Amino acid sequence: MQAYVLRRLLQMILVLLLFSMVVFTVLRMVPGDPVTVQLGLEASPEAYDELRAAMGLDQPIYIQYGRWLGDVLQGDFGISWRSQQSATSLILRRFPATLWLTGASLLIGLLISVPLGIYAGVRPHSWLAHVSSVFALMGIALPSFWLGLMLLLFFSVTLRWLPPAGYTSPLVDPVMGMKQLAMPAFTLGVGLAAPLTRFIRSGMLDVMNADYIRTARAKGLAPSRVVLGHALKNALLAVVTVFGVLVGSLLGGSIITESVFNWPGIGTLLLQGIQQRDYGVVQGVVLFISLIYMTVNLVVDLTYAYLDPRIHYR
Repeated sequence: MQAYVLRRLLQMILVLLLFSMVVFTVLRMVPGDPVTVQLGLEASPEAYDELRAAMGLDQPIYIQYGRWLGDVLQGDFGISWRSQQSATSLILRRFPATLWLTGASLLIGLLISVPLGIYAGVRPHSWLAHVSSVFALMGIALPSFWLGLMLLLFFSVTLRWLPPAGYTSPLVDPVMGMKQLAMPAFTLGVGLAAPLTRFIRSGMLDVMNADYIRTARAKGLAPSRVVLGHALKNALLAVVTVFGVLVGSLLGGSIITESVFNWPGIGTLLLQGIQQRDYGVVQGVVLFISLIYMTVNLVVDLTYAYLDPRIHYR
């Protein structure tokens, strides 16, 4: 197991290195640059050249990449040319908001999908199973920005129960923090619950007719123990894969949802960096999101061995 984890960590380093090359190159191929964004279109050529040299953009791209990579290896993703702050500090400042939103969305998604998927798998011909199928299809088909806007119109504009946007730390004002969290968390939670419900239902349908389930029933075990103790654990193998991908996307920041509700997470930070051609911020956020994805995938792979003792990593 230790050798497997070490090998995966080395692979993660190589993937991050290759991915950083791609991101660094593509950003400089996109029309527009931070010099034009800051000076506009009416500045003199001398001003352009002076600011470009101050930013180091007059150097060949491989020299720019080498300098930036050296800073990254020291934990510095660069400087935001817009705010003149460290990109690392900006990411760490925004990450708690994303983490808070992710945790609430996961809780809502699991509270909906786990009982609904289990019941639909155990009783596939019940009315609740049909409702779960309709919910899963609607949850996957509905765009998150549309659902967010409908929630805003209903709860903020019509009923005036919840604030339309903003973020307050739960450590500062728990009541206001929960009110501002409710709609974006529910929007992301529904998008998470829909595919999880389908996979949990499908996994339960596959295992409920297995021999070991019939043996457990024949031994006189309680139905709840058969479902939760025997069937669910084996049905979760496929679910864990999807769950890992969804968690990675949530931690990476849902750009659309954060933009709709003006949530100050790293998704909004990435969007602002792209609009302002802030290379340091964009490169830092993309690498940070990539690291999260790969870490979550590693945890998912290790979880397989716990759920299925037949899986061994050597």
